Amino acid sequence: MPGSRAWGWIGPLLVTAFGTFLRFNRLSVPPSIVFDETYYVPDALGILKYGTEHNYISNRNGLLARGDPHIWAPGGEFVAHPPFGKIMIAAGEWLFGLNPFGWRFAVAVVGSLAILMTARIARRMTRSTLLGCVAGLLLSLDGLEFVMSRTALLDIFLMFWILAAFGCLVIDRDQARERLANAMQRGRPDDGGPHLGVRWWRVLGGVCLGLACASKWNGVWYIPAFGGLALAWDAGARRAAGVSHWVYGGLVRDGRWVLASLAAIPLVTYITAWSGWLFTNTGYDRDWAAQHGIHTPVISALVSLFEYNKAMLHFNATLSVHHPYESQPWSWLVISRPVSYYYAPSKLGQDGCHVANCSQEVLAIGTPMIWWVSIATLLICIAWWLTQRDWRAGAVLVGVAAGLLPWFLFLNRTKFYFYAVAFDPFLVLSITLCLGLLIGSARASPARRVIGAAVTGAYLLAVLLNFYYLYPVLAAKVIPYSSWLARMWFSTWI
Repeated sequence: MPGSRAWGWIGPLLVTAFGTFLRFNRLSVPPSIVFDETYYVPDALGILKYGTEHNYISNRNGLLARGDPHIWAPGGEFVAHPPFGKIMIAAGEWLFGLNPFGWRFAVAVVGSLAILMTARIARRMTRSTLLGCVAGLLLSLDGLEFVMSRTALLDIFLMFWILAAFGCLVIDRDQARERLANAMQRGRPDDGGPHLGVRWWRVLGGVCLGLACASKWNGVWYIPAFGGLALAWDAGARRAAGVSHWVYGGLVRDGRWVLASLAAIPLVTYITAWSGWLFTNTGYDRDWAAQHGIHTPVISALVSLFEYNKAMLHFNATLSVHHPYESQPWSWLVISRPVSYYYAPSKLGQDGCHVANCSQEVLAIGTPMIWWVSIATLLICIAWWLTQRDWRAGAVLVGVAAGLLPWFLFLNRTKFYFYAVAFDPFLVLSITLCLGLLIGSARASPARRVIGAAVTGAYLLAVLLNFYYLYPVLAAKVIPYSSWLARMWFSTWI
């Protein structure tokens, strides 16, 4: 890695501090549950109290409004998603209590850490601290990532662990190539190339993929996607090192460990995330195996978990209830239908309103200067990979494809734009890579680099101004109705 190692951390940390301030500032606004927090906040509270999601007598809004965690009904609650994201929400409730700051604390933490990870990953991919900081800044100024980092939903955890897994694999790629080069210098053991031993960053990547799936199931698509990336990188490394049977070395010698690290370990991690359900007697359908004559220890628990997950899968795959904010995946990049999490009108003298009519909203919408530009940069990355076979462009495309394309298989299912936050960092990385192309390499002419830097600076300024303009409707600021309406650029945003 060229450049100062100290600034390789200081720069990204400064950008992260900026993004963290934005996410924690006024985190308790709105001061009540919003949108699907109505499910995950009490589910997290049930995990905190019983070890698993639990039924309760009163409705969620009433329960939370009274701040009473003791009005519980018998038995476990059937839930649509795995528990780990709710476990993380529960950690914030345990630390800070049953209040908006408490249940949003965990999402704000992981949303902020995602900025740091994006900056460091981009730095490693581009070998440029400047471009790493650019990537972190772009993610910190994206409206969708910002809103999801301030709302107790599960998707931000899915995005975080997918990004963490990708970062682990990028580090593993660098380290494996170094180990391969060193081993080749010592001699070639056979035509398949040397064994590289245990690759702990890849193992950690598998754990992260398991936690992604344990937060929300659509993380499962990243297992074959990242597994394919790892195999391609290994085969390419052996080919570049001069290994004669590089396909065998990459697909067989390394491939079996890819299967262990990025398939077996995620499965074990996923099951471990269900520990609260497995080791309590109150979980929904926990005694399914016993009711069907299966009493073998451990086996009966796993059979019950399998049947419960089958029921969850059926629910998720067949969910087709009409919702006014639903949208199809082909519309996500153009932001045709953002989701309103909260809206409250007010009159003169109410809630700080100083005009006749005011509005207060939390609108889950990406910053257009990021999302719309990413359409062009993704197309550039496609051309770049097809012509140059640059691994970085290919990796970004895989990250977007794994988060977007599977939804085309479920067109009848109810879907929302905010699901796209799972691949949001990869959009940012595509823009960052293209900005690097624009600036040019260190060997480019001074004029080229000056012009490229000026265009890049102008673009970043445009992103900052775009985010600043949208900030009131991202962070529930009370603004005049006319100002709110001016920010609704299209009728489908209302």
